[in-house]
Formats: sequence, structure tokens, C-alpha cells
Amino acid sequence: MKLSLRKGFSFGVTSGIITTLGLMIGLNAGTHSKLVVIGGILTIAVADALSDASGMHVSEEAEAKHTEKSIWESTFATLLSKFVFALTFMVPVLLLELSTAIVVSMIYGLGLIAVTSYFIAKKEKAKPMKVVSEHLLLMVLVIILTHLVGMFVAVFFS
Repeated sequence: MKLSLRKGFSFGVTSGIITTLGLMIGLNAGTHSKLVVIGGILTIAVADALSDASGMHVSEEAEAKHTEKSIWESTFATLLSKFVFALTFMVPVLLLELSTAIVVSMIYGLGLIAVTSYFIAKKEKAKPMKVVSEHLLLMVLVIILTHLVGMFVAVFFS
């Protein structure tokens, strides 16, 4: 896979998983509303995908070594991967009770991050366990913090 596509895809997948899961957990902790969680997922899939793709575009433009074509490849790979992976979190929410869907989504998200991290480590000739552990630890931190933020909102703004 071309570097520009790999860069956009890996960023989009990682951001899509972490941002969507963090938002879902925070919204669930604060509202326990399936409607609110679905709205959050759709918002992330559209607004954050466009935002991240724009950020990737500007970041790539800031580096003089990229061609116009590679910049757009990274941009669209980010947009598409973020959009698609964010939307995959809709499946458990639509099919399961919300509390079960959140647990399934956490397992799904952690698994995707582990697999993505493993392939990144292999490609970069790094130690897979170190890279996977580091990325999973960051994701667990996001899960804990967004849950606490959701609880805080529920207590102080309800």
C-alpha cells in the first residue's frame, strides 16, 4: 500500500475507533440514552471524519516533500476510513440493549486497535507487543476518562 494511503488509513481507523468509542462511553455514562449515543456516532462519522481529513490535508501540505496527489490520497483515505469505522459502531447499538452494545463496542474497539497496532509494528519493524500494549493502554485511558466525564455531566448538569 502506498505511504499516503497507509498514513491516511491508519490515522482514520485509529481516530475513528478511539473517538467514537470515547464519545459513546461518555454519552452513555451521562444519559443512558440509545438515541443520544446513535446521534453521537452519526455526528462523529460525519463531522469528525471531515475535520480529521481536513487536518490531515493541512498537515501533509505543511510538509514540502509531498505531491498534490499524495496529499489528496491521504486526505481521502482519512475521510473514508474514519467515516466507515465510526459507522461500524452503530451495529451493536442498533441490534443490542445499550449497556450490552457498549461492552461489545469496547471489545470490538480494543480488538481493532490491537490488530491495527500489530500490523503497524510489523511494517515498521518494531516490537509488536510494545506497540500494541502502548496503544491499548492509551485506549483504556480514553475509556476511563470519557466514562468519568459522562458521570460528571450526569451529576452536575442533570
